[in-house]
Amino acid sequence: MKVLLCEDIRKLGYVGDIVDVSDGFARNYLLPQGLGKPATENNIRAIAKEKALRAESRIKERKRLEEAAKAVEGAEAVLAAKANEQGVLFGSIVEKDIAANLRDQGFQVADEVVQLGSHIKNVGTHKVELRFADDLKVTVGVVVVAEQGEQAGQAEQVPPAAAAEPEEPAE
Repeated sequence: MKVLLCEDIRKLGYVGDIVDVSDGFARNYLLPQGLGKPATENNIRAIAKEKALRAESRIKERKRLEEAAKAVEGAEAVLAAKANEQGVLFGSIVEKDIAANLRDQGFQVADEVVQLGSHIKNVGTHKVELRFADDLKVTVGVVVVAEQGEQAGQAEQVPPAAAAEPEEPAE
């Protein structure tokens, strides 16, 4: 069935595109959700102006993504996390942590752009792919270091009951 798309649909097409899809996909998903209309001459003429506006905005967005990708390419994010003596983290570094670090450095990176195969669970240097678009990818370095501060064993030196009791004033 030929359908005129009313919205951009990833891996299918953009607004105003006429795509050939299975009858069931059109009847059960595209048409009821308002994502497409039957490809008639009247519908094609009605959506032509919106198609031009969307194409222009896609070009601007693509240019912005290319600039952001070029700026962040080769950057390095340094993250500190608690780790044991063997360098295994107590937790993990996730996409959100990396994106937040890059944003703190002034780069325009959304959380969804960071692509990790699995969460980072070890201290060291890791390569991470940033996917701004299906065909626009860059690689950044992520350095995970052990947090400097109190060791886990030192936190138990002061019993919690003793620390919570206030001293009574002498009369």
